[in-house]
Amino acid sequence: MVDFIDANREEFGVEPICTVLRSAGLQVALSTYYDAKARVPSARALRDAVLGPALCQLWKDNYCVYGARKLWKTARRDGYDVGRDQVARLMRAAGIEGVRRGKRVRTTKPDPAAARHPDLVKRNFTATAPNDLWVTDLTFVPTWAGVAYVCFIIDAYSRMIVGWRVASHMRTSMVLDAVEMARWSQWKYVARLEMSLRCRVAIHLHSLRGKARRDRRSPVDRDRRG
Repeated sequence: MVDFIDANREEFGVEPICTVLRSAGLQVALSTYYDAKARVPSARALRDAVLGPALCQLWKDNYCVYGARKLWKTARRDGYDVGRDQVARLMRAAGIEGVRRGKRVRTTKPDPAAARHPDLVKRNFTATAPNDLWVTDLTFVPTWAGVAYVCFIIDAYSRMIVGWRVASHMRTSMVLDAVEMARWSQWKYVARLEMSLRCRVAIHLHSLRGKARRDRRSPVDRDRRG
């Protein structure tokens, strides 16, 4: 409020401005304004008055692309005793921000026409033993060379990543490679479960026979092996 009055006092005067503000419902007295003007600035306000313009200049010197983290490190290298949160606050106050690199990549694109596979675990992602249930997810990492897609297999019991694969595409082969790595890293446990796994696969194939009589392999294996 004091800044607003200072910006308009030369044209309208302090008392008329306070009168208009009071008529608008803001309780601003002349004494309040003059007390605020006479008050000694706090140590934080004094530091902000110095650091604010300095950070803005550093931001401009670096092509107006630095965010709070990089601007904070640059200010520290230049000898300014400033914290990261303080840099972020002063950047917000100055109306400046860093440039976000690239465009967000969508890794999940629903296809209404695609066949939906059955939910074998019925949304129950808990396990009572290692390698009883594996779950998978797909994410991406922006790099200077482009987008790197990452698929990882997680053991629902131990929360350990048992397999992963990085590729420049999101084809089925990437997911299958991650599964093969999980099988290789957990081969001692998987070998013990081989019989039960075969039973489960046989039941699953039996449920697919009505729609896939010409190719009894799973859709994933068909995509990989042709």
